Amino acid sequence: MKHTKTLAIYFAAALVLTGAAFAASLAVGRYPIDWAQLAADGMDRRVFLTLRVPRTCMALFAGFALGVAGSVYQAVFQNPLAAPDIIGVSSGASVGAAAAILLFGGGVALTALLAFAGGMAAVLIVLALAGFARRQGVTGIVLAGIAVNALTQSLLMLMKLTADPERQLAAIEFWTMGSFADVTLQKMGGVLPLAVPGLIGLFLLHRQILLLGLGEDEARMLGVPVGVMRRAVLLLATLVTGAVVSVTGLISFIGLLAPHIARLLTRSSRFSTTVLSGLVGGALLLCADILARSIGSSEVPVSIITSLIGAPFLFWLMCRKGESDA
Repeated sequence: MKHTKTLAIYFAAALVLTGAAFAASLAVGRYPIDWAQLAADGMDRRVFLTLRVPRTCMALFAGFALGVAGSVYQAVFQNPLAAPDIIGVSSGASVGAAAAILLFGGGVALTALLAFAGGMAAVLIVLALAGFARRQGVTGIVLAGIAVNALTQSLLMLMKLTADPERQLAAIEFWTMGSFADVTLQKMGGVLPLAVPGLIGLFLLHRQILLLGLGEDEARMLGVPVGVMRRAVLLLATLVTGAVVSVTGLISFIGLLAPHIARLLTRSSRFSTTVLSGLVGGALLLCADILARSIGSSEVPVSIITSLIGAPFLFWLMCRKGESDA
């Protein structure tokens, strides 16, 4: 009973924080909005509806999706440091985006499409290689992920080497740092049909995900087809992550940081912790985006802000665990 009340308090606090960050994101921007003029069909209304609302909604959804996906990755791999990078999602998406910029001029829709395809292709290759590995299970997937990640990073560096340094290289580097500056309702319309079914699938499989987090032997004893379920869950989490980063570019640390904070609060790995991870991720990314567009004369890529937040937190976590172990 006490745990339920505490969990309700954490959820209420996360919702309040997320709501406050959402409202602040709508209010913050380089163009000052006269709220009294929103009803009129003028510049204030157009800026609010075409720029502020899509950007804020996308930041909230991206943070929620990455937080949930990060929690799932960590449960499946039984590793608190697991993230999309571990199976090549981020590097595969980067290669896809770089290919679109180099070969097709970097059109927005095509860049997003090839980034999504690159992330999904990398994971499919990882799962296929893991099926042939002598060491099956999580170890085989991680080793295959390391190999594919190294290969895609090499391919990305080769693309950067051949890119025009004044235009193409700058576009590739900017994409890999993440931004919500160009988000529109049309771009959100391309993300939601992919990411929402992926999230629904992960929520429907929450029991199997929790059992996978207990270990392979325990999951098999409880009737979970471990190999098939692990691949299905990883593909769903990759679908969510790939859909988000295909539009926003790479966003670091949210999928790693949000699940850690949620577990520190709840002291468990239940389904409620996964949902709380999403809320924490949404609040964090909204706050990071607010800082990205307000701390300098020009907008800062959002991954710089999330890294500045995430790195000290992980260092604190290392010191905290070291103290507790002693």
